[in-house]
Amino acid sequence: MSLIPSNFFGGRRSNIFDPFSLDIWDPFQDFPFTTNALSFPQSGETSAFANARIDWKETPEAHVFKADLPGLKKEEVKVEVEDGNVLQISGERSKEEEEKNDKWHRVERSSGKFMRRFRLPENAKVDQVKASMENGVLTVNVPKQEVKKPDVKAVQISG
Repeated sequence: MSLIPSNFFGGRRSNIFDPFSLDIWDPFQDFPFTTNALSFPQSGETSAFANARIDWKETPEAHVFKADLPGLKKEEVKVEVEDGNVLQISGERSKEEEEKNDKWHRVERSSGKFMRRFRLPENAKVDQVKASMENGVLTVNVPKQEVKKPDVKAVQISG
């Protein structure tokens, strides 16, 4: 049993000591900014949606990233490679328009911007990154370079 709550570091399942993770930690993520539980999140651009959950697996052929982004269209999501080896996935879900006569009973769906960054290993072919979105799941495929085995030449021992 751990003495540190599982959500102490933003509720991430990833290892906080992982050198490939460039998660942006928001110290105010779960801080109650308002006493009215029915109001929209008041933390500016940061909300529960800001920490989009992303899985990263490595296969023999590629690094595969999967992000659950329900309700977003592919036009609202951006996938970029910057600084040569940093994969950045970002986007924004707009807040629903409030009508003057509407009476909100509960607001649980989050809105706002999100951005996640991952430092790719040296074997990633960053010029061949492909992304697709289907049923609210973004899949980013980063092919890997083949590991070249060193040429081994037997040397005759004389004597």
